[in-house]
Amino acid sequence: MEPDAAIIALSALAQPTRLEAFRLLVRNMPQGLPAGDIAQALGAPANTMSAHLAVLARAGLVSAERRSRSIIYRVELGQIQALTLFLLKDCCQGRAEVCGPLVSELATC
Repeated sequence: MEPDAAIIALSALAQPTRLEAFRLLVRNMPQGLPAGDIAQALGAPANTMSAHLAVLARAGLVSAERRSRSIIYRVELGQIQALTLFLLKDCCQGRAEVCGPLVSELATC
């Protein structure tokens, strides 16, 4: 991942409603959720949620699929993996024992 793409992704997540929408979508992987369900779960107006989801989609963090009258949003796990690797790539300066607790925490997922 290029630094500019990482900045765009992190900027998209740096807003409370977008962060909560993203986390809700993570919890609902792999099926995703309709935009209306996301708005309802977060108590946000549909048009506002649509704008937030568009920001996340432009950042490549979520994808949208039209299904009949609904738009289903899903987390783009490949993009999240790329962002995480970008952030942690030089972690620990090659000393695995330093990153061990982080890896162990993720392994329980």
